[in-house]
Amino acid sequence: MIGIVDYGMGNLHSVSKALERLNYDYFISEDQDELQKADGLILPGVGSFKDAMAILRSEKLDQFLLEWARSGKPLLGICLGMQLLFEESEENGETKGLALLQGKVRRFKGVTQSGERYKVPHMGWNRLEFQQKHPLLDDVEEGHVYFVHSYVVQGMDPTQLLASSSYNGVVPAVVGKNNVLGAQFHPEKSSTVGMKLLENFANLVTKKREAKIHE
Repeated sequence: MIGIVDYGMGNLHSVSKALERLNYDYFISEDQDELQKADGLILPGVGSFKDAMAILRSEKLDQFLLEWARSGKPLLGICLGMQLLFEESEENGETKGLALLQGKVRRFKGVTQSGERYKVPHMGWNRLEFQQKHPLLDDVEEGHVYFVHSYVVQGMDPTQLLASSSYNGVVPAVVGKNNVLGAQFHPEKSSTVGMKLLENFANLVTKKREAKIHE
């Protein structure tokens, strides 16, 4: 069972519909006691990093997510939800994140080193490029996935970069350390490539649950 964390800033409908298409059981909740019953969590996100962290802190969901990560159970952040896993963001002023992964979130400059302008936000389909093997990427094609973001993770630990894309430089697209995983793009809107990634996450959740049962 996957719990989708509802903190008022997630694209809950599209994520839940994707899990329905995979025939995987899920529920949506903001209640920590309810979320604790899940075998894996998805942290979606659309909007401002600063606002999102303020809500998570006010509801004490930040501490809940930190404890969840320490428990070893799978956690997948999507779009803004992925960025929240990192140390801090400069969006609307410096704001500390969950610091489960190394790196800082910085705005696309909108100007190349040669002075040419490029569009911000980065919006549209870009190709994935795998950096290392991981069960989350098993049988996932290096196809195109759908991005919508104005901020990008920089200075991350290269061992935590699973797949990247390119938009005036390297864009961390899939990240992970142990049970903490993230996708900058929207897998639920990324056709067969994104759906396969979500299926792999669901499989990781199932395997982790079954391993726990047999301990």
